[in-house]
Amino acid sequence: MCPTPWRCRTHIMQLVEGNIYHVYNRGNNKRQIFFSRENYIYFLKSVHKNIASCSDIFAWCLMPNHFHFLIHANQNSVLEINEGSFARQQFSQQIKQLLSSYAKAINKQKNFTGSLFQQKTKAVCVNDACCSYAQTAFHYIHQNPMRANLVTKMEEWEFSSFADYAGFRNGNLCNKELAYLLLDLNKENFYTDSYKVIEDDIINMIE
Repeated sequence: MCPTPWRCRTHIMQLVEGNIYHVYNRGNNKRQIFFSRENYIYFLKSVHKNIASCSDIFAWCLMPNHFHFLIHANQNSVLEINEGSFARQQFSQQIKQLLSSYAKAINKQKNFTGSLFQQKTKAVCVNDACCSYAQTAFHYIHQNPMRANLVTKMEEWEFSSFADYAGFRNGNLCNKELAYLLLDLNKENFYTDSYKVIEDDIINMIE
């Protein structure tokens, strides 16, 4: 448990096993990072390889210029990986690999130079006693495309886990059963709960 759960932030990606984190990054200078459907698919394949292998993914959303994950840190997440004299956790190493490999592919495809992503990927611990912040982060991640006016309904956005939870698709990237358990999600009321308005002051707590 984080000492001050909903305000616990880390720039060195030092996760604690058992905690839930809102992980996100965006394009450098807020520029676009996904340019085609194939780009999204390529990124997701790398997520399967790099992130799902060392954490429990509860929710995800890819937006034109940023991405969000809600993850549960498990024993694989916090394993230490040595790089010469420097040690980092496996989750941090895999995030680095994910972004590095994707940036290399996009820079080659688009003939870009420089950094595609912002330097530091954020990881905000959203643990709290009654799970409300973690649950809110879960719904907030799914609401992103609608809040950005990219779609009128969340199920219209292909590149998030909402369709999997709402029963429109049968994706396997998320550990849905663990998410239902730890986030106290209501399967029967899931769709209605997902559309509840999230106040800006609450959003500030999970970003």
